[in-house]
Amino acid sequence: MLLLATDTSGKNGSIALARVTHGQSDVGIVELVPLAGGTFSAQLVPQISALLEKHGYSKRDLAGFAVVSGPGSFTGLRVGLAAIKALAEVLRKPICSVSLLEAVAWSGKARGRVLAALDAVRAQVYAGDYQVDSQAHMLSERLLSREEFVTESNEKTVITPDPTLTVIARAAGIPVEQIRYPDSRVIARLGWSRLERGETVSPEALDANYIRRSDAEIFSKPKL
Repeated sequence: MLLLATDTSGKNGSIALARVTHGQSDVGIVELVPLAGGTFSAQLVPQISALLEKHGYSKRDLAGFAVVSGPGSFTGLRVGLAAIKALAEVLRKPICSVSLLEAVAWSGKARGRVLAALDAVRAQVYAGDYQVDSQAHMLSERLLSREEFVTESNEKTVITPDPTLTVIARAAGIPVEQIRYPDSRVIARLGWSRLERGETVSPEALDANYIRRSDAEIFSKPKL
């Protein structure tokens, strides 16, 4: 069986095609395809078709989808989720929604209580409080100021792909592990584990986890 994983949450994204078998945790990555940021709407569906055709498959061979639901770019997330919704609805296949913060937490070597952190710009941090053992269990996900990030990191190991947050954590004496930015191979593994547990979402219920409001919401004038 095949699982398709996508991530369009950041400046750049990726697609991963993986072979999976019910009852087995192993995920065999067939290929990872990078996506250039800013052109997700033009690239995503054609790249999926090209990837399947390259390996002799069709969309009908897909058993399910794993997709990053956020946090990240408002436009990127909308494009990615809309494409997966459409494919899953047409093919009648399950979807697993994965938080990018969960992928960060799981990508580190640290176990126990960790704080997954992503630079949210504007001196803010996307922070996910996770308990990591055989799975990554989400306790909370929030948008924090950098000062709040330092406070929230108390008695936790920070896991982040962002050098700026690594510097801030180290300067505050906080244990920190800098990782590579997780790609769709990580999303495929987390998604397959979730699919095996029956933790799926219908196309109509799939929604983005922005954590932060959009600029339009922040800067819109109140109605009189």
